[in-house]
Amino acid sequence: MSARNFRSRLTSSVAVPAIAFAGLTATPLMAQGINPDEIIVTARRTEERLQDVPISITVFSGDQIQKRNIAVASDLAVFTPSLSVNTRYGPEKSTFSIRGFNQDASTAPTVGVYFADVVGVRAQGGTAGGNTVGAGAFTDLQNVQVLKGPQGTLQGRNTTGGAVLLVPAKPTDLLEASIEGTYGNYDQKRVQAMFNAPLADTFKVRVAIDRNERDGYMKNHSGVGPKDFNDVNYFYGRLSVVADLTPNLENYTIFHYSRSDTNGYASHYEFCDSNPGDPRQINPATISPINPNGSKYSISRYYTSLAACDQIARQTARGDGPLDVDVSDPDPRMFLRTWQAINTTTWQASDTITIKNIVSYGEYREQSQFQLYSDNFTVPDTAITRYYAARRGPQIGQPFDYIQLGTQPGHDAAAESTTTEELQIQGRSADGKFNFVVGGYLEFSRPLGYNQQRTGIYGNCVDPGVLNCSGGLPLSDSAPIPGTIISESRTQLAFDNHGVFAQGTYRFTDQLALTLGGRWTFDKIAGYSESNRRVFASVPSVGYVLSNWVCNDNLNHATVNLIANGGDLTACGTRITVKSNKPTWLIDLDFKPTPDTLIYAKYARGYRQGTVNFTNPGLETALPEKVDAYEVGAKLTFRGALPGYLNVAGFWNDFSNQQVFGALIPKPESGLVGGSAIINAGKSVIRGVEVDAGVTPFQGLRLSAGYAYLDTKLKDLITPTLSADSPFLQIIPRGRIGGPLTYSPKHKLTLSGDYSVPLGDNVGELNFGAVFTYTAKQFVDGNLQIPGYSLLNLNAGITDVGGSGFDVVVFAQNVTNKHYRTTSGGGYDSSGIGDFMYGPPRMYGVRLKYAFGR
Repeated sequence: MSARNFRSRLTSSVAVPAIAFAGLTATPLMAQGINPDEIIVTARRTEERLQDVPISITVFSGDQIQKRNIAVASDLAVFTPSLSVNTRYGPEKSTFSIRGFNQDASTAPTVGVYFADVVGVRAQGGTAGGNTVGAGAFTDLQNVQVLKGPQGTLQGRNTTGGAVLLVPAKPTDLLEASIEGTYGNYDQKRVQAMFNAPLADTFKVRVAIDRNERDGYMKNHSGVGPKDFNDVNYFYGRLSVVADLTPNLENYTIFHYSRSDTNGYASHYEFCDSNPGDPRQINPATISPINPNGSKYSISRYYTSLAACDQIARQTARGDGPLDVDVSDPDPRMFLRTWQAINTTTWQASDTITIKNIVSYGEYREQSQFQLYSDNFTVPDTAITRYYAARRGPQIGQPFDYIQLGTQPGHDAAAESTTTEELQIQGRSADGKFNFVVGGYLEFSRPLGYNQQRTGIYGNCVDPGVLNCSGGLPLSDSAPIPGTIISESRTQLAFDNHGVFAQGTYRFTDQLALTLGGRWTFDKIAGYSESNRRVFASVPSVGYVLSNWVCNDNLNHATVNLIANGGDLTACGTRITVKSNKPTWLIDLDFKPTPDTLIYAKYARGYRQGTVNFTNPGLETALPEKVDAYEVGAKLTFRGALPGYLNVAGFWNDFSNQQVFGALIPKPESGLVGGSAIINAGKSVIRGVEVDAGVTPFQGLRLSAGYAYLDTKLKDLITPTLSADSPFLQIIPRGRIGGPLTYSPKHKLTLSGDYSVPLGDNVGELNFGAVFTYTAKQFVDGNLQIPGYSLLNLNAGITDVGGSGFDVVVFAQNVTNKHYRTTSGGGYDSSGIGDFMYGPPRMYGVRLKYAFGR
């Protein structure tokens, strides 16, 4: 086999044919009028026709991704039924949910995100981050495949929800280049460029870059810090090299880098606890079977609840809308850097055996400083606050922060490296009836120093990272003097995820096939923590002084005094190791009564590893969870006068030992401000239907629809019993028995269409596109529900204007300027704050692209 033929075999089979205006709608590829026979996916680690794969998949072309301005992972969820996203800490740090399987806090992903067959670089800092691709990674892609349901048999990590596969455009034999510029409202400026060159018959390179800036749409009215939040500011670059070492041996190397530096997110306040009760008395709201005698709400919750009410009153007096915020952080920043090198060697050992080795190394680093609850608080004026003020407590109107995260000089909030090695043997029998994939997988994630961040709590901090704070709230009922807690998160986490796998398909006839797959995964998390906290107090006649310095883990290190031992943090040292190993499997039966009809039924076992989180003494670990997934589906292709397709899948999942988020209410004397434990408290049933359909009524018009119905129900919710010496008073798990899971809208719909009109030779082609999406109401914090919303996106353009090589497109997203909530801060139980994050308002602009050599 010649090198050129080998390259053609590897690349042309996955190429999507270029058509006019492809990608101006973010619908499945077939809706663009593309022949379904030519849509190739790699969902089962080999190249197959989309319509032959017994998996519910949504596929997007690279043009579709580009023209929909999808730049970070969260953007993808807008257009994909069954895919939801949690943007609690901003879009760059979002986590995916498919079919109701959510990732909370520091847990492992339920949805794996893969770039060039390699999982995203792992990270586990104080807030969600890592485990995905960096901003801009969606530029110059061949396609994106969203796989629904457990994919743990063949994918690198075990996941319960599914996988998102990003397939980058591969270097080709063509000398080509393009440059594209976008200008839009909110002063958006984006430049993308691509250059591809065959430097020799056996050596090709491809370079892609993406630079994107946009002002934030959440406007800050505090007069302190930046004027806006939820801005965009990233650079992304990629270098790809293909070298044909021999006619049957190909080496493919990718290096990509992402750098995002923004003001971060901000939330809008919408309700508060206006009657938090006297912190000196028992509050009836705290009486429960776990706590039958009730308790006092902490004095800090009293202050934060009423300060939140004051902030809402200021918003109302100004006439603020949902996109107006009031944040007093003087210098917020979300600075994320990700890079990854991937090398894939493919050896065509024979006509029936292919050996592939994939090795990668990547790093994720994060420096972040922001207010967790977007506050601008001052001490409220009530009889109780005046009582404390008269006893040298904080004075009425004095500013204070609730929880302000700061970057400690010389350290990262999260810093982790990930190395992966995967060996695959792909083969088929001589008669073509049996094909298989077997292999092994190694993944090592190691800390790059400590995940270290200082958080100012209840104080008035310029920068808690350098301990620059003053003032604060009463430290306790008995000590009403103002004080600030500086909590220092100082952890290291190492992850090992290894596995061996095999999957094969045997075709009894041309119509009937059976697929069996299995994987045994071995997981380990080894964590070490030296987390601690300082308490600064405004002591009369002395000033603002360090009054206490202890370990955060006051359950296991209650007697440690770090002031007395000179700040020796090893005295707070805690090591925790969690191991698990589990099998997962797949049984699938396919029936093809005609070449254009696939009917399948399958059963799969999915599993997600446990977790370690040092911030919750006594509740640091959670065990793995598992799911038994059942699915039946049909894929139909129509030809002739009305070509199109219809794909339908119905699924039922039994979900057990579920990892559930639980809000922690601390004891008033603990010195803690709360927490977010992961507990194995749940058992759920998840069922639903997914439909993808497309049709080309006549030349130039393409219509498609995608719909997902999702019915989730939490069957059991068993809260762990707290020990008598626990620093926490109560666990409030997210959710309620009989209620739905979070980020699980019952209905999600996408309708799209585009129309192309040739304008004549050397004139160009006129194109129109529209996408309508609807997302039903959903719970985002167990007890908080956000309303449903619909979005309309429009675009129009001319390709190859006058034969010049220029394309021009005008676009508008969220045309009707809907103000829609996306998630909640989730702090009502511990702080009395009800705040929400909002999606982007109307965004519009113009895009100009020039393709060299067209």
